Amino acid sequence: MTLTDETSTIPVGGPTLEQVRRLVTELPGPRSAEILARKADAVASGVAHSMPISVVAAGGGVVVDADGNSLIDLGSGIAVTSVGNAHAGVAAAVAAQVAQFTHTCFMVSPYESYIDVAEALNRLTPGDFSKKSALFNSGAEAVENAIKIARKHTGRQAVVAFDHGYHGRTNLTMALTAKSMPYKSGFGPFAPEVYRVPGSYPYRDGLTGPDAAARAITLIEKQIGADNLAAVIIEPIQGEGGFIVPADGFLDAVVAWCRENGVVFIADEVQTGFARTGAMFASELFGIEPDLVTTAKGIAGGLPLAGVTGRAEIMDAAHAGGLGGTYGGNPIACAAAIASIDAFENEGLVERAQQIGGILTSRLETMQKGDPRIGEVRGHGAMIAAEFVDPATGAPDAALTAAVAKACVAAGVIVLTCGTFGNVIRFLPPLAIGDDLLAEGLDIVAAALAAA
Repeated sequence: MTLTDETSTIPVGGPTLEQVRRLVTELPGPRSAEILARKADAVASGVAHSMPISVVAAGGGVVVDADGNSLIDLGSGIAVTSVGNAHAGVAAAVAAQVAQFTHTCFMVSPYESYIDVAEALNRLTPGDFSKKSALFNSGAEAVENAIKIARKHTGRQAVVAFDHGYHGRTNLTMALTAKSMPYKSGFGPFAPEVYRVPGSYPYRDGLTGPDAAARAITLIEKQIGADNLAAVIIEPIQGEGGFIVPADGFLDAVVAWCRENGVVFIADEVQTGFARTGAMFASELFGIEPDLVTTAKGIAGGLPLAGVTGRAEIMDAAHAGGLGGTYGGNPIACAAAIASIDAFENEGLVERAQQIGGILTSRLETMQKGDPRIGEVRGHGAMIAAEFVDPATGAPDAALTAAVAKACVAAGVIVLTCGTFGNVIRFLPPLAIGDDLLAEGLDIVAAALAAA
């Protein structure tokens, strides 16, 4: 389907978009190149981009650029458009809300949709206990506020994060984030009272979950002291660090230690939340109940929204006026979130994530059997990664990873790299992608690896 005027034909996004991979030019095409040249002149160079295209439409499993190229989307805008880009229900809810009002500031004049989203988060996040929520704009902002709440509740200041963790780009969240380039280098000094300990990386550390937890807990007790610790924060499956799945028993042991010592356990589910891992939240996969959960990305179908949800007595620790923000819980984003949550619950998207995970894992493990440069295939649901290594030494191979990703993009498949060592390709397709398109995308990945 297209919108046509006298000068152009522009594809319409969402479920109406033709689900095909189609290259009519090399990337970037002339129109995209023109737009990207304007970007170079107008946009700060620190705002980089990885795809050589300028997008005009997206939906299902494809992204279409200004030259009419249609690329298979295996990235979902970094796990944001899980329900599918321009999902019909989300688009309709947004249009209706825009026609009513765009902003009042919830701290000035509250509205029901904010409360609807909070009630949904309280219901859906793990834990059979009384909960409350607060809404913000981004994952980093949610993490900052979770730390604020934990410090206020405990009266303590120290916070522990883990190796390979990623939590954002603001000053406090840069301190929490492990990787220097490109996230932290040159931007210090960072917020104080943030400490880092090793987590669980089974492929590289070879430890059982309980042993990895004991190592971390020993460092916390000896170098920080439980009495000084407000919170421990971790992604249940580490995202930017390489889609690292902790060994069984690791998270359980850390949570148990936090309970014993009055430390707030924060699960950063910004990337893993909302059906992405084949469960509504990744914490469910490990049988843990966090004290606080941070959410963003997939919550609102592409509109900026984030939340902190957790035990009511902890969430209520902050004094009146201590939490909030001008745009936090914007009514348009809340409308999108309500429609997105409805889709997650009623359109079989949790099950679809499991199906996608089965397809991804099966195909990548088949590649791995024939190519020792794939050191490990790991993940859950529609959040799967392949780690590339030197087969002789097991050392990370960032150059191979970059070459495979570049070849995939040139062939019309959007893939994302990650990992502390830059040697992981992560697969985050929208849950609206079809099996045929997913299989074709994986064919391209296989061909790119074989040619690299």
